[in-house]
This record gives sequence, structure tokens and C-alpha cells, in this order.
Amino acid sequence: MGYREKSFWLETAGEYQERPPLVGEHVADVCIVGGGFTGLSAALHLKEADPGLRVLLLEAEVVGFGASGRNAGFSMTLFGLSPEVTCWRFGLRGLREADEYMVRAVELVRRRVLEHGIECDYEETGLLTVATNDAQRRRLQREMDLARRAGAHETTWLEAAAVRELVDSPTFCGGRLDPLCALLNPAKLARGLARAAEEAGAVICERSPVLEVVPGPRVRVRTPGGQVVAEKVILATNAYSHRFRPVRRRQLPIHTYIVLTEPLPPEQLASIGWRQRQGIEDGRNLIHYFRLTADNRLLMGGEDALYYWGSAVGRDRNRTLEQRLQDAVKRTFPTLAGVRFTHHWGGPISATLDLAPAIGRVGGNLLYSVGCMGHGVSLCNLNGATLADLALERQTDLTEVFFVDRRMLPAPPEPLRFAAAGAILTGMRLQDRFHERRR
Repeated sequence: MGYREKSFWLETAGEYQERPPLVGEHVADVCIVGGGFTGLSAALHLKEADPGLRVLLLEAEVVGFGASGRNAGFSMTLFGLSPEVTCWRFGLRGLREADEYMVRAVELVRRRVLEHGIECDYEETGLLTVATNDAQRRRLQREMDLARRAGAHETTWLEAAAVRELVDSPTFCGGRLDPLCALLNPAKLARGLARAAEEAGAVICERSPVLEVVPGPRVRVRTPGGQVVAEKVILATNAYSHRFRPVRRRQLPIHTYIVLTEPLPPEQLASIGWRQRQGIEDGRNLIHYFRLTADNRLLMGGEDALYYWGSAVGRDRNRTLEQRLQDAVKRTFPTLAGVRFTHHWGGPISATLDLAPAIGRVGGNLLYSVGCMGHGVSLCNLNGATLADLALERQTDLTEVFFVDRRMLPAPPEPLRFAAAGAILTGMRLQDRFHERRR
């Protein structure tokens, strides 16, 4: 039951009956490694496309154990690090294609919740991206100009007074309102997707860590209790992908952290407005993201991101960042100065060196998805559909998107990996601090 301690979402997702681990020898048409949003979505799409397909999913812990059960629960349209970075890397055409993909991703999550009756505290609130200094205002306005030129979906600029009508913080000096965002409990969503995949005929084995993936005409996947021989294997492992040699250099696990308050009483909620309950991010490189839960707790995450030597992925708490996030809550909302914090957690997200997602193939029968960049609730669900089409060798609009089989900057081995991650993150921190001091 240790997984319940990994996040507030996993703690409060209700009673859970674990699935038995893999035992013995098995044969599958498609074996999926990873029971997060990507893998669960791929399993469900595969069985919908071909009910006779033998689909077996292996999860090292329980479904939703990783980022899918620990994120902030934003189903939104943000692709990669930011629109500016996407445009710099892939041009206006790439930015438009990314936006179309992400709009479709948000719609997919909505459809899954409705058609499978997934109780995950789903609410469509929109996303408010706020500026807290002039540099952030200019950045958000540049991004809106890029989006208009690319033909992306419409967002609205709000001046400081209009922003503070929605959420009252003395730090907000403008913002961009995107209507396409929903908030949810991600652990409940993951469990609902697992149930839907099983009802469609997929087999899910928990407590089945993959020890070895042996490529070949048929891929062999070995766990402590058994083995699967499969025609195709999908590595839906994102931040944990460095554990598998074929994709070891395609991403880095970067840790981000969250704090959560006690439920806010009506008078405290009234002091900050927030009547429409939008999800909120700010305009920093290393963003703050915050929202209200179903029981009116205030969640804030971000502030900084950390890479640990050797691509370590078990750093689920960070007391320094816990304190910095608590301070950020009180700085953003001074009327909450006396609020009590009840939870702190974190974990790794998947980041590529060029800060954009990637889906690809190794050989003809080993598929992967990496680089969710901390925005994976909607992205990973649609990536699962894209991987399913690739596994079925179907040429579709999803398999033709620019980040499928794209060239990537490989992550170097240690110690260069630690130096590269540190240089990128340090550059982001320095720019954020410079802008904040000028404010």
C-alpha cells in the first residue's frame, strides 16, 4: 500500500484491488510496458481497433504509480515547454500542428471520461496563464501573436484588473485565458482507463517490473515472475525510459514537486475570489502551477525542477522546495498567510534535450513515447492512440504528426548528462531571477 503515500490523489482515490503479477510464459501481439496514461490509452485504443488482438500490459508497481498519479491534474493544450520553444524548434507549421494535436488530446480525455463513466472529479474550468512582471507580460503576448500567426485555437488576453476579477492576487499584472482546460483527479482517471481497457479485453499485470527487453523479430520481455514474447512492444515508460537500453538516451527524468493546503473555508476562498476555479500557471520558465481540488484545497507546484545524478527517479520529497512552494503560496495570496499545509509530494517527469515530446520506433517492432515535459494528462492519452496506430502499422493523421520518428538530440552519458541538464535548468533559473528582480 506504499503507493498511497506518493500523492494526495493516490491517497484519496478510494479502495483498490491490485491485479496479480505476471507469472509464467505468455505470448502477445502487443506487450505494453508502463501503466500510466500512455500505456493504458494505448491498450484501450488497440482493443477498440482490433478486439481480437492479444494485448498485455506490464506495470512495475500499480497503475498510475508514476507521473500519471502524481501530477496536478490539468488536461490542457500546452505542448512541450512553451509555444515559443516549439516555434523556434519546429516553425509556425509545427506550432499549428502541435496545437491541433493538443486540442484533440483535450477532447479525447473529455470523451473517455464521459463514455466510460470515469468518476475523477472532472471539471472544465479553462486555464489562466498569468504574468507577474513585465517580462512575463511580453512573453505571453509574443506567444499569443505566434499562435495567431500559426492559426492556433483562440485565447483571450486579460489586463491586470480583469485577471484579478477572476483570481485576486497582488502579483498578477495580466494573463492569457484558454477555455480548453479541465481539472481532474489523475489517479482516478488512470484507474478508470485501466478498467475500460480490461473491459475491452486487455490484460494488465501489476507488480511486474520489466528486467529486460530483448529486441528481435519477436521481442522478449522478462519480469521476475515470467516472460512475454510479443510481435510488438510499446515502451510507455516516459521518465523511467532510461532503464531500457534501446531508449536510454532519448530523455531525462526531471523532478518537480507539489504542496497542498488544508481545505480552505468559505471566508478564505472569498478573500481570493477564484469563483470560476480556473487552473493557473504563471509565465516563468520554471513555472508555478496551481489549482483548487474538489474539496477546495489549494495545490501549488513547480518553482524549480531538479535532475539527480545517474537519472535517479526515487526522490519523491524535497524539503527545500517544499518550503519554497509554501512561501510562494503565501506570497501569491497574502490573505492565506496562516494556512496549514497537509501534503507534499513529487516525482519525475520526462524531458528531452530540445524540450519537446517525441514518439518513435526502434527497429520495426519496438515503439516508445517520451518528453511529456510535465504536461502529460491530455498529451499522453492521445500519444497512446498514436502508438496504437503505429503498432497496427496504420498510416493515419496521428502517425504523420511531425514529432513521430523525429530526429532527437541524444542525452549523453554521465557525467556529461548531469552537466547538460544542469546547464539547461540553470539558464532557466537565472532568467527567471533576473526578471523577478527587475520587477
